[in-house]
Amino acid sequence: MIDFVPHLERFVKQVLTEPENLKYSEYPKELFDLNMRVSFGMGMPAKIPHIALITKEMKVSNGFYPVYLFYKDQNVLILSYGISETSEYKETWPTDISNDKQRIKDFIQNPFRYGDSFVCQYYTPEITNDEVKFFRDKEELSSKIVNDEIEKLTTYYKSIVSIQSEIKDSDVGKGLFYMEKELENFIVKNWEETGFGKKYDLITENGELISQQYTTDIGSIDILAKDKVSGSYVVIELKKDQTSDATIGQLFRYMGWIKENKKDKNVKGVIVAGKYDEKLGYALKAVMDKTAVEIFLYEVDFKLKEYSKW
Repeated sequence: MIDFVPHLERFVKQVLTEPENLKYSEYPKELFDLNMRVSFGMGMPAKIPHIALITKEMKVSNGFYPVYLFYKDQNVLILSYGISETSEYKETWPTDISNDKQRIKDFIQNPFRYGDSFVCQYYTPEITNDEVKFFRDKEELSSKIVNDEIEKLTTYYKSIVSIQSEIKDSDVGKGLFYMEKELENFIVKNWEETGFGKKYDLITENGELISQQYTTDIGSIDILAKDKVSGSYVVIELKKDQTSDATIGQLFRYMGWIKENKKDKNVKGVIVAGKYDEKLGYALKAVMDKTAVEIFLYEVDFKLKEYSKW
């Protein structure tokens, strides 16, 4: 887990206590597998200093990305679904964001810049005895909450970039940005909030989670779970940078291993895919037991929805 909060605290201190200090060289160049861009202004202090996390295909002046915007006059730090103002990028945030999230210009009256970006979270920072604290609605937030919020947004962002990378004429697609591991981590971390958590249980052994990258002598299963009702095993595989045939073959191999080594004749298989693949559908039509395999599609906000049962 990346601890982003110390960088954010340093950023706030520099803005509030060293307004003429525009240096950013001590900040990381990369975090969360994204390029980190920090700006306090050029030549003179910026009205809205920022920390942006972007892919290598984008620029702060031409792209969309998670960004902290510090509105100094209002003493409001906004974690934003950022949209570049200098140049309009071909892709942008999904309609779920534009439909559900508040624009900064509706959150802050007459913002100096970036009014069309969307609010993800907001904070009121305070410095007490050289310690930076973050508040929201007068309630102090723990470092864990602040860190979880940026981690969740960057994970979501990378999922969008990953989906767009599969579109050949997409600007992002030219960089081919696959994030299978991020999706896997997200599913496990948010298990109870997904469709999986309602039906299946993760597996622990001696108090330790063993479901993720479950080791077998033929490879590692992405996620191994158990059905809440029957107690049978559930093999969950993510379809990303591989063909439908390879995904099906891999899933069936692991299911066969479970049948033999765990003595579970009712083992079920689940494929998680970003979009429905007709080839995948035809392959599954050949499965003798139509209840043995399920497909889940993940939407860009990582809310998993079941596509169909075969």
